Amino acid sequence: MAVSIEDIKKLRKLTSAGLSDCKNALNETNGDMEAAVEILRQKGKAIAAKREDRQASEGCVLAKAEGDFAAIVALKCETDFVAKNATFVELTEKLLDLAIAKKVKNVDELKNLTVDGRTVAELVVEESGKTGEKTEIGAFEYLEGSSVVAYNHFGNKLSTIVSFNKTGVDAQVMRDVAMQVAAMNPVAVNREAVPAAIVESEYNVAVEKTKEEQVKKAVEAALKKAGINPNLVDSADHIESNIAKGWLTREEADKAEKIAAETAAAKAANLPEQMIKNIAQGRVNKFYKESCLMEQEFVKDAKVTIGQYLESTDKGLVAVDFKRVNLNED
Repeated sequence: MAVSIEDIKKLRKLTSAGLSDCKNALNETNGDMEAAVEILRQKGKAIAAKREDRQASEGCVLAKAEGDFAAIVALKCETDFVAKNATFVELTEKLLDLAIAKKVKNVDELKNLTVDGRTVAELVVEESGKTGEKTEIGAFEYLEGSSVVAYNHFGNKLSTIVSFNKTGVDAQVMRDVAMQVAAMNPVAVNREAVPAAIVESEYNVAVEKTKEEQVKKAVEAALKKAGINPNLVDSADHIESNIAKGWLTREEADKAEKIAAETAAAKAANLPEQMIKNIAQGRVNKFYKESCLMEQEFVKDAKVTIGQYLESTDKGLVAVDFKRVNLNED
């Protein structure tokens, strides 16, 4: 039987599949609408299985806040072309609206929600059938708070959500903080929230860097005292190059290497422990100021921190938590 354009349009509306796919499915089922829908769903499953080993590195990221709940959904695909397609963005919006409406707390909860008799997991699989690309929920984040805000950066690749400790917070103030999170990518909301493993790692790196600097200063001072320019002997390659250029004799190079080795060993064995700790802690404090949201310089006014900005707008106001999803490299 001939397939009418009206039936093709109806099937397309039901499935969002391409016109040619809808026509082929209806032809295959002799116009049986339900059977055609099932064929298109099975096609989506087949494509999803075939593309399972592919990398879905592109996609659409969107965030939304309503009342005391905010969420971010990242729907991923293989190419930016598909990510920018209107139907792909609409599906991301649909998943986000569901997450907000049901206040889901994890990806599995989201996948199990139903829309028109189909689960979100099935909708995502069907999207693979429409696009021909691997499609998956790449990230899901949520926050609850007295006040919450969502920010979507241009291009739908980066979104943030932030919660605050008070109700009735000025919308622009909240947006400023959400944009700060997007721009400056903080590690934690405050220093108390920084994971202990990160603090330990930063401190250990700071200790080693401080020790290396103290040893280097001692070596440079010893070389200068011996009448040797430290810049001429700062590496083996540099030494050989400077000898070849006639800027350094072999004897001077040997003397410099001996002085450097002896001085470095003596200095390393007698480093003032408390000074090293103090300098290292200073570096950790700098890390906190650069990496903790409440201590970061406000991007719109470097004279104040985010904490000071919030305090100036509403006494006692603080950011409680944030989430950030970015499909691009920071």
